[in-house]
Amino acid sequence: MGKGADTRERILDQAVRLASRDGLEGLTIGTLSSELGLSKSGLFAHFGSKDELQLQVLQAAVERFEETVFRPALKVPRGEPRIRALFENWLAWEDDRSMPGGCPLIAASVEFDDRPGAQRDFLAVAQRRRYEFMAKAARLAVDAGHFRADLDMEQFAFEVNCIVLGYHHASRMIRDPKAGGHARAAFERLLANSRA
Repeated sequence: MGKGADTRERILDQAVRLASRDGLEGLTIGTLSSELGLSKSGLFAHFGSKDELQLQVLQAAVERFEETVFRPALKVPRGEPRIRALFENWLAWEDDRSMPGGCPLIAASVEFDDRPGAQRDFLAVAQRRRYEFMAKAARLAVDAGHFRADLDMEQFAFEVNCIVLGYHHASRMIRDPKAGGHARAAFERLLANSRA
């Protein structure tokens, strides 16, 4: 990796952290240049516009999510063990200390859900991929005989996502110390209702 690629990676790492804390709209070339000790013109040369900066931060956040949540779970045996790994990895992602405000993708989804544009389009595709990945994991659990044959995989994926969003809200917004226990209890009920 060359110096330019290293600098870009450093910029995106800091930008994901700031987007986690301040939201994408709170992320500016000026704030980022101050945080990193780089010139605004140097940062602008990397991204060209605030929209492009936001889009690349979202892309970096999705890459990190997949690296943290999906890829390690693929090393776990198919079926319920993989689904458990996905869920635990996802909760760990939500608690990652390098993101002081929690998942930047959840924050961005709230910011951009009703605003047309490249950021919203990218987030919608990424969200669909998360649902599809979890639904496929559920399908593999059916194939492995762990889950019942008539399981609605899309509903299963939807409910896992709801549990994680509930966890995010309870742990971040209301600082509920029992949020992890509540999320895991809801997940265990979902698994129990899904088993063959």
